[in-house]
Amino acid sequence: MENVSIDQIMNDLQESFRPLMDKYDIDDIGTFEEEGQDQHYYVGYTVRKDGRVYMVHMPFTKNADGQLSLARQEWTVETDDPTDEDLGGFPTIDAVFEHLFK
Repeated sequence: MENVSIDQIMNDLQESFRPLMDKYDIDDIGTFEEEGQDQHYYVGYTVRKDGRVYMVHMPFTKNADGQLSLARQEWTVETDDPTDEDLGGFPTIDAVFEHLFK
C-alpha cells in the first residue's frame, strides 16, 4: 500500500459506516486511531452492539511525514472488557463482523 494521510484513511472508513451498520445491525460506529510505540499506528472502527464495545483495527507504519502505510492486511479486535483476549488474523472487516455477530 502506498503512503496515505490519516485523514484519507479516516474518510474511507467513514464512508463505510452506513453499509456496515445496515448489514450487521450495529448500534453505533465511529473511527478508532491509536499511536503505538516507534512507528506503529492502529486505525479502524469503534463499534457498539448489544451493549458491547469493540475496537477493530489494522496495523500501519507511520513515516516521518506523518503518512501511513499498511503494515499487514489483518484486522484485530479488542473489547472494552479487560478480561477478554484480543482476536486477530481476520483478512476482511466482513470476516470480523461475521465472527462477532453470528
